[in-house]
Amino acid sequence: MGKKRKQPEKEVSVKKEETAPERPERTLLGWKDKDADVEEKQQNGDSPFFRNKEKLLVTCSRRISYRFRHLMLNMVSLLPHCKKDSKIEAKESKGSTLNELVELKSCSSCLFFECRKGKDLYLWVAKSPNGPSVKFLVDAVHTMEELKLTGNHLKGSRPLLTFSSNFEKDAHWRMLKELLIQTFGTPKDHRKAKPYHDHVFVFSLLDDHIWFRNYQISVPHNETDKVDRGGLDKMTLVEVGPRFCLNPIKIFAGSFGGPTLFDNPFYVSPNERRAADKRKKAGKYAHKVKAKTRRKAHEQDNPLQPDEYADMWKGE
Repeated sequence: MGKKRKQPEKEVSVKKEETAPERPERTLLGWKDKDADVEEKQQNGDSPFFRNKEKLLVTCSRRISYRFRHLMLNMVSLLPHCKKDSKIEAKESKGSTLNELVELKSCSSCLFFECRKGKDLYLWVAKSPNGPSVKFLVDAVHTMEELKLTGNHLKGSRPLLTFSSNFEKDAHWRMLKELLIQTFGTPKDHRKAKPYHDHVFVFSLLDDHIWFRNYQISVPHNETDKVDRGGLDKMTLVEVGPRFCLNPIKIFAGSFGGPTLFDNPFYVSPNERRAADKRKKAGKYAHKVKAKTRRKAHEQDNPLQPDEYADMWKGE
């Protein structure tokens, strides 16, 4: 047999593998490698990715009583955009400590519950780091555990904020209204907030005090009583709690201090009230002592006449 002729080698065309590009790393704020346009939009605030800038830090001072601690925990459960931290010593330097803590927690607002003498509760509401801030005296505290009301709403839902019309009468009330809106209002599209509005925070201004109430929006869901869109006449409000009253003391230009923008002229400290009650009780006791002295002097000046029948039954 003859040998096979050697065939010429055919050029084999090797096709390049069409592989998908490597997927960039995903973070909480979006894709890690963004192009220049997205970065520019993000710097201008027009980013399609939600960046949570409004966070609230909730903390308290050491040696706080159990009722005030329960009130703080009730507020933590009502505000899904808040962060809770450990207790802080209530000293004169607490402002700088709180500002550093707010910055470390990446928060923009702060609620600080400060307890004095185990019986007086003060609430600081501050915007960090540039202010303003306000100091309240908290009165008429009633927690959810004490009230045991029938209202119940979804935990983590966004609240509606309502204010009475007299918040617009003075400049300091308008400032407090805006501060409360930015503090208690849950940001839209927050990752911990539920997409529902089933309760409402009510801030009422009466006798220069701010009264806080929390109500559930109760809507009938039966087929016969189904509420139409905008049918507010069939909706009812059921109170959930807690309840408390805020008495503004001072408004500061900075965060936890700075120049005083407003000083409440009608504010009376709890120490002054307790001192007045003690003086009142002391005056009542002194009045009793004087009355006894006058009675004894009257009996000495006006002795009783001897009774003619006093010795009638002594012989028997």
